[in-house]
Amino acid sequence: MAAALTREGGEDAFRRLFRFYRQRDASDLRGVVDFSAPGGQVFRSQLSVSSVSDQDAYRAGLKPVSQWKAYGLSGYPGFIFIPNPFLPGCQRHWVKQCLKLYPEKPNVCNLDLHMAPEKTTDLWGQSKEQLRRKGSSKWEPRSLLEKLRWVTLGYHYNWETKKYSANHHTPFPSDLAFLSEQVAAACGFRGFQAQAGILNYYHFDSSLGIHVDESELDHSRPLLSFSFGQSSIFLLGGLKREEAPTAMFMHSGDIMVMSGFSRLLYHAVPRVLPNPEGTALPSCLDQAPSSDLPVGSVIEHSSDEDWQVCAKYLQSSRINMTIRQVLAEGQKFPEESGTNGKGQAPSEDSYHEDSKAKRHKPNTVS
Repeated sequence: MAAALTREGGEDAFRRLFRFYRQRDASDLRGVVDFSAPGGQVFRSQLSVSSVSDQDAYRAGLKPVSQWKAYGLSGYPGFIFIPNPFLPGCQRHWVKQCLKLYPEKPNVCNLDLHMAPEKTTDLWGQSKEQLRRKGSSKWEPRSLLEKLRWVTLGYHYNWETKKYSANHHTPFPSDLAFLSEQVAAACGFRGFQAQAGILNYYHFDSSLGIHVDESELDHSRPLLSFSFGQSSIFLLGGLKREEAPTAMFMHSGDIMVMSGFSRLLYHAVPRVLPNPEGTALPSCLDQAPSSDLPVGSVIEHSSDEDWQVCAKYLQSSRINMTIRQVLAEGQKFPEESGTNGKGQAPSEDSYHEDSKAKRHKPNTVS
């Protein structure tokens, strides 16, 4: 199918496959790589087991690196796919952080572009009761959390200039920095510094447009991507949009690392799909973290009340965290004039699209 679409005229090959997976029903996904059943262009990838102690892995809510599986893709050097390496229950911490803590000020979200600051100071508090009571009707009004499309952390991405700047920065969450540093070290990138994060919030009618993540000043460090909740199709292409991409599934808990050659490739998310187990939530989200977390663990137990809200949200949603190192060691931002570095309305080049509201496309990057 990919070959047939590539031969067609008009649109570039990436756009044609994006539209193919965006429009097809869930039964026509034979060309999508499934890392739970590797084969074909998928091969086992080696990890740096000695770079992360079992204790540090546990503290981040991860299994020992020796127990992880990692895969690469032929034709994509520097790409690593790690199927769910999280300890049982520990994904819940990151979901709660993405819904309850990380959207709080001084972090920035898409709602800030359209609402007064006092209206976006407590999205969780304003939404939790509405989410808990929510039924299955599509006509019920959406809570503020359900209108959330992106949150930025650390160095805040400027959607208008497509740049980061020194004067628009807030402290990066220490728990997420620790998780990212362990995953990067396991993939051979010791000393990785988590300096910027973009969190994406998807629903079943959402997609992420075709783009390249090139705004970071240092491209020698990897891009880390964490996925939670419902599944999705991820497209990884080439250096040009004329190259047809490879489609792959991302499920809850899966991690992707893009480095080296793969760091600056075009990519997109055309579809969000129900998890393949056929249940409201993936089974990996069924249980809470262990009661005896190790000393110094960044994982916090969620109250039953908080998790009920998170679980309700995830029944029709997916959350993605992408973490980047913006500057190399000792590197500084170039002097800029005429800009305050604040996040502006996103452009049309890379977009987070809601099919029911195409006149307004709150954009983001993966």
